[in-house]
Amino acid sequence: MPKNESTSKRASRSGISWRRAWKIAKRVMLIYFGATIFWVIACRFINPPVTWLMVSRGFERKFDGKPWLIRKDWLDYDSIPRNLKIAAMAGEDAKFLEHRGFDVESIEQAYEKNQQGKKIRGGSTITQQTAKNVFLWPGRSWIRKGFEVYFTVLIEVFWSKERTLEVYLNVIETGDGIYGVSEASRVYFHKEAQDLNRSEAALIVAVLPNPRKWSPANPTRYIYYKQGLILRNMRRLKKAKI
Repeated sequence: MPKNESTSKRASRSGISWRRAWKIAKRVMLIYFGATIFWVIACRFINPPVTWLMVSRGFERKFDGKPWLIRKDWLDYDSIPRNLKIAAMAGEDAKFLEHRGFDVESIEQAYEKNQQGKKIRGGSTITQQTAKNVFLWPGRSWIRKGFEVYFTVLIEVFWSKERTLEVYLNVIETGDGIYGVSEASRVYFHKEAQDLNRSEAALIVAVLPNPRKWSPANPTRYIYYKQGLILRNMRRLKKAKI
């Protein structure tokens, strides 16, 4: 076989392989986008029964010799007291009602502080935290962050602010094996969430960065300090339409 003809056939086969791979890749992407969009839309109407974090924490407890534990009780949006809604925004995302999923100013400030060696939280909004709590696995990586951005955009497109806040306050980790503000209210204050006062609501939110280390029932000096900041921000947000 002439050399030119052999080279031509190899090039032709290579071209066919790339076209086939591209068709497969497009099909996979279409399936992925279709499935994830459907998933997010479904969760607008259906309460997530469990999250990756809940399951992961359950297995961690088993490995530590503790019993499996997932304590949660869903509260509909209208059943969540205003004190808790305002406290969540005051402590976690003061611009929640204004932004479209991302607080660019907070992200820039966090980046600058981290560049200076001051380790602070990354400026994640309530929407971003909801995206990673409901749709993603626990952990930190750039890949996971990319998925977080993607799901945050979908939530902003398909959910209302009320639905986002409702889901967030029901799936957020509030203790070892405890999830959502309803169970947190019962465990730490022995009352229903509807009966929490402003100070108690602020304490629940104050421990959210590390609820397995801190407890609203036994606040440290630092948690009391955070509670004070949250209460002050709650006064600023008291007219928020939420």
